[in-house]
Amino acid sequence: MPEKYTLGVDFGTQSGRALLVRLRDGEEEAVSVLEYEHGVMTERLPSGTKLPPNFALQHPQDYLRVLEHTISDVVQKAKIQPEQVVGLGIAVTSSTILPVLEDGTPLCFLPEYATDPHSWIKLWKHHGAQQEAVELDGFLQASAPELSTQFGASSAERFLPKVVETKRQSPDVYEAAFTFLEVADWLVWSLTGKLQRSAPIAGYKSMWRKETGYLNPELLEAIDPNYAEIIRDKLSGEVIPLGRAGLLSPKMAKNLGLDVNTVVTTGYIDAHSSVLGAGVSEPGRLVMVMGTSTCHLLLDQRMELVEGMSGAIEDGIVEGLYAYESGQSSVGDQFQWYVENCLPKSYVEESAVRNLSHFEYLEQLARRVPMGGSGLLALDWWNGNRSVLNDATLSGVLVGLTTLTKPEEVYLALLESTAFGARQIMESFQDKGLAVNSICVCGGLPRKNQLLMQVYANVTNRTIEVASSQFTSALGMAIVAAAAVGSKRGGYDSLQEATRRMTNGPCQSYHPDPEIAQTYDVLYAEYKKLHDYFGRGATKVMQCLRTIRAKRGDSNLTS
Repeated sequence: MPEKYTLGVDFGTQSGRALLVRLRDGEEEAVSVLEYEHGVMTERLPSGTKLPPNFALQHPQDYLRVLEHTISDVVQKAKIQPEQVVGLGIAVTSSTILPVLEDGTPLCFLPEYATDPHSWIKLWKHHGAQQEAVELDGFLQASAPELSTQFGASSAERFLPKVVETKRQSPDVYEAAFTFLEVADWLVWSLTGKLQRSAPIAGYKSMWRKETGYLNPELLEAIDPNYAEIIRDKLSGEVIPLGRAGLLSPKMAKNLGLDVNTVVTTGYIDAHSSVLGAGVSEPGRLVMVMGTSTCHLLLDQRMELVEGMSGAIEDGIVEGLYAYESGQSSVGDQFQWYVENCLPKSYVEESAVRNLSHFEYLEQLARRVPMGGSGLLALDWWNGNRSVLNDATLSGVLVGLTTLTKPEEVYLALLESTAFGARQIMESFQDKGLAVNSICVCGGLPRKNQLLMQVYANVTNRTIEVASSQFTSALGMAIVAAAAVGSKRGGYDSLQEATRRMTNGPCQSYHPDPEIAQTYDVLYAEYKKLHDYFGRGATKVMQCLRTIRAKRGDSNLTS
C-alpha cells in the first residue's frame, strides 16, 4: 500500500513554503521555499507609484507563484505520485486582505486599478488605517465593552479598519470590489472554486462570533455608516468552521500537479497553525511563535477577559477550546533594524574577516556582556505595541546610553526588551487565572539565536522548549489536513489525535540561571515603570514625534 501524505503551505511576510508530510507519523519528507518576487512594498508599487506613509503592500501573483512552484517541487523531491497527496492546508499572515471581483480576480490585476495602492494586498503590518482603528476601538469600548475586550482592542492590523480606510481614501476601488477577503480565504477559493471564509480568521480579525455572526450593522451606524455598509455589502461568502473546505478544483489540480480528490482545508492564521505544529493541542502550554514579530497563544477551556489580548475565540485553533492570542509587533524586526543601521564599520569588517554574519559576530560579543549588566534598558516597541497596550503609535525607547556604551551592549538590551515584553504578556494571562504550565517556542528566531533563548529563560525564570520542527506553521497545516481527510482515507478523526501522532517532543531546552533571574527581576520592575510611563501615562511624546515625521511624507514609517 503506497504511503499517503498531506501538504502544509505557509505564507509568511517575505516568503512562502510548502512541506510534504507523511500521514502515518508526521515525518517531514520534503520542503520548498520561495521568496516573494515583490517582497513587501513600502515605498513604491510595481508601476512606480509612490506609496503614502505607513503602507505595507504585497503582490497577489507572488502567492500564486508560491503555490505553483513549491508544491510541484516537494512532490518531485519526494518522488511520489500526485494521488498519494490526500490533503492540503493553507496558512497565511493576518489580517492580510485583498479586494477582488466576483470571480475572485484581484483588483490590482486590472490596468485601471493597478496604480491605486488600495487595490493591492494590505499586509498585516500595513498601518495606514490607524485613525479608523482608533475610531472603532473607542466606539466599542464605550458602546459594547464586552466585545472590545473579548476580541481585543481594534488595531490598524485588523480587517474592518483596513476596509474602511479603502472606502474613505479610494471609493472607486471600494465600489469596484465584489468583496474584501483575507488572503487565506482567497487562496482557498482559488484552490476549490468555492467562496468561503474561515471562522477562526473571521473571529480574530473581523470580530465574528459563531453565535451571532459579524458585528451588528445597526450598532455600527452610530460610529460611521461605512462600517455598517461593509458588513452588509462587502463580506460575501459563508463562514465555515475549521477543517475541510472542499476538494481541489480540476483547474488547480492540473496547475499544481495534484489529484482532484485532494482535500483542501479552511485557511488558518500562520501563527495559530504553529501551535499544532509545535505539538500543542491541550490547555496550559504557552506557545510563542517568534519571527519578525511574536505571537503568544494559549488554549483553555474557559473564557476570561485578558488585558490587551488580540482575541479569545472558541474553536479558534482546536474545537472545544478557547484560543487566546496576544503578541509583540516587533521582535526580529528590531534586531534586523539594529544590525542593518547601527553597526560601526569596524564590526562589519571584522565579521567578514571571521567569515561570520553580522548577527553571529554580534552574538559572540554580546555573550561576553553579563546578562542584565549592560547598564541599558529598552522598550520593545519599534513597530508599536500590540499587547498589552495595543497602540501602534508607540515607538522604541533605549535608556542608559553613555559614551562608553558598546554596540553589543545595545544589542543585548534589545534582546532583553523583547523578553520583558513576553513576560508581561505571560503575566497578563496568569493574572486572570489561566494556567501557563510550560513554554514552547517556534519560528525562525529560536534556532538562529541561542543567546536570545537563554535570555528568555532567565527573564521569565522558566524552561524554554524549542519545537522540534523548523516549519511548525506548515506542519500544523499538514496536521489540519490530516484531520480534514479523516481516518477512512488514512488520516485522523480529531486534531488532537493528528497532533499527537504527527509531532515529536522539543529538540532543545533552555533552563534559567537562578542568580541571573534575580537580576532580571530587578530590571523587569524598571521595565514596567518605563512601560507604564510611556504607554499608560499622560505623556504623548512618541505620538508627537511620529506626527512630526509623518509630515515629511516618509513612506517607511510603519505605524
